[in-house]
Amino acid sequence: MSGKKILMLVGDFVEDYEVMVPFQALQMVGHTVDAVCPDKKAGEKVRTAVHDFEGDQTYSEKPGHNFTLNASFDEIQPQEYDALVIPGGRAPEYLRLNTTVITIVQHFAQTHKPIAAICHGAQLLAAADVLKGKRCSAYPACSPEVRLSGADYADIAVDEAIVDGNLVTAPAWPAHPRWLAEFLKVLGTKIEHLELTSV
Repeated sequence: MSGKKILMLVGDFVEDYEVMVPFQALQMVGHTVDAVCPDKKAGEKVRTAVHDFEGDQTYSEKPGHNFTLNASFDEIQPQEYDALVIPGGRAPEYLRLNTTVITIVQHFAQTHKPIAAICHGAQLLAAADVLKGKRCSAYPACSPEVRLSGADYADIAVDEAIVDGNLVTAPAWPAHPRWLAEFLKVLGTKIEHLELTSV
C-alpha cells in the first residue's frame, strides 16, 4: 500500500516537539508530509517554542529549533491530501484568524478525512466549528474552548490519546507514542515486526 499525503498546518512558535516529531515519524513510515504556513513558501522557516512542564502553574516556554517548511501555503489544494495534522504551541491561537486556514480545516472535517491535533491544536478545530458532538482532548487550558464548541472534553493523562471517528487528539507532546500510533491506525497504516532468525 502506498503512503498517504498528509498536510501539516504550522506557524511561528509552533511547539518544537509537536512539529518535529510527527513530521519526521510520519515520513519514516512512508507517508508524504507537506508542512505549510500562511504567508510563507517552501524553504522558509518558522520559529518554534519548547513547552515544558516543570512544576509551575502552567508550562514554561523556551526558544526551540527553526523548522523549515517544505511546501508553499498558497499552492496547496486541500482535496489532494488524505489527512491533516495540527501541532500545538502558540501558532494555533493566531492561525485560527486566517479564513483560508479555517476553510482548510473544515474541508478535512466535512470529508471525514483523518485529523490529528495535539495540545493547542484544538483551538483551531474549535474556531473552525468542527468539534460539535465529538470527544476531544487538548491541553487543559484549552478545555473551555473545546466545551464551548460543543465537544465533550476528554480529561485524560498527558501521555494518552483519544480517537473519535476520524479525529485523533492528545493533551501534549508526552502523548506522541500513543497519539501517533492511533493516528496511524486511522490512516490504515500497518507496521509489521518481523522476527529475525539466525542462519
